[in-house]
Amino acid sequence: MYTKIIEPRVSETDGVGHIYNTTLPIWLEAARNPIFKLFTPDDSFQNWKMIILNINVDYVSQVYFGKEAIVYTWVKKIGTSSLELYEEIHQNGSLCARCKAIYVNYNMEEQKSKPIPKSIREALEKHLYGK
Repeated sequence: MYTKIIEPRVSETDGVGHIYNTTLPIWLEAARNPIFKLFTPDDSFQNWKMIILNINVDYVSQVYFGKEAIVYTWVKKIGTSSLELYEEIHQNGSLCARCKAIYVNYNMEEQKSKPIPKSIREALEKHLYGK
């Protein structure tokens, strides 16, 4: 499991102290940086490999300003060229949101998906959900 601590910002907060629903997908993406780094170690968009195919977020409970949130990211499934992530956002020990995200390893120059290399697959397997 990957873990990312988020400190909610005032600009992400509505008038009653809740974090906007549109902010949570941004936090979830920020927590995926170590996975992006596996596929594109130099962080170059010219060499970028990870293309998002789908994201679903279930909002379970409100998230508030003034208290850190923790994003947990697991690898749920690894296919030939794609992977499914399962993520949760917690605050004060409570589950606030769940997410499923599907990415494909993609070659921009060739405009097609590519198999996930064995070395990356092995690194991802260390973060399998339920392991």
